Amino acid sequence: MSVEADSAPSLSRRHAAGAESARGLLFTVLGELVLPHGGVAWTSALIDVLGRLGVEEKASRQAVMRTGADGWLTSERIGRRSRWRLTARAEQLLTEGAGRIYGFTGATPDWDGQWVLVLARVAESDRAARHLLRTRMRWAGFGNPVPGVWISTHAERAAEAEAVLAQSAAFEDARVFVARHRGGGDLESFVAQAWDLPAIEQSYREFLASFAAASAADPLPRLVDLVHAWRAFPWRDPGLPRELLPARWSGQRAAALFARRHAAWSARAQQDWLRLNAG
Repeated sequence: MSVEADSAPSLSRRHAAGAESARGLLFTVLGELVLPHGGVAWTSALIDVLGRLGVEEKASRQAVMRTGADGWLTSERIGRRSRWRLTARAEQLLTEGAGRIYGFTGATPDWDGQWVLVLARVAESDRAARHLLRTRMRWAGFGNPVPGVWISTHAERAAEAEAVLAQSAAFEDARVFVARHRGGGDLESFVAQAWDLPAIEQSYREFLASFAAASAADPLPRLVDLVHAWRAFPWRDPGLPRELLPARWSGQRAAALFARRHAAWSARAQQDWLRLNAG
């Protein structure tokens, strides 16, 4: 297979599926390219990047408009052109996301044995609060081994769990503990109830295969593709300590590959973006 074929965006068929897929990809572009360079982007530049990833122009425009309508972007007309600016809310979200994405290593090297244990229930009838609790707790790396129970090996995230509970209007009826395992059943089965580690391992293997080629004929879309694929892992993978992971775990190899490819492609990709987005 040629270098050009190897370096073509590996996820482009999924990106071409429609506006929902394009919108997720747009957030990657905003975080990786727009946020570091003043938080502004021309419509034409956004469409160009998404187009290189296989997203049709109509889907790209819909994604940009919906993102603006939801309060993540504001627009201004300059002559016949439209320029978009990140809102303060978007800057905060993307900055926090970048910290989690670039700091994620696929496993926790040192663990003191402490767990965060959260007991929380939301009424079945309050679907919005249940959805908020579930998605925010998963983003924070918490697993849900049985209904109403959330666990994490990151004791420092107790405050984050409390914030999620408050946002979900579940704080006053919840209980948050930092504790150690003293006995009873084995931790391996408990972990298996909370997280689907075989599925996460398979995702890591797919990531490693997708970005095995070091060359990139067009670094800009390749970089976006890389970050877009990697940003899912802090959501899927709780960053467990090594002693709780299977013997053959690909998370750390994948994190190392992400760091290498990002370092190799970033400079040229950023230069290309600045050229596209020039006033």
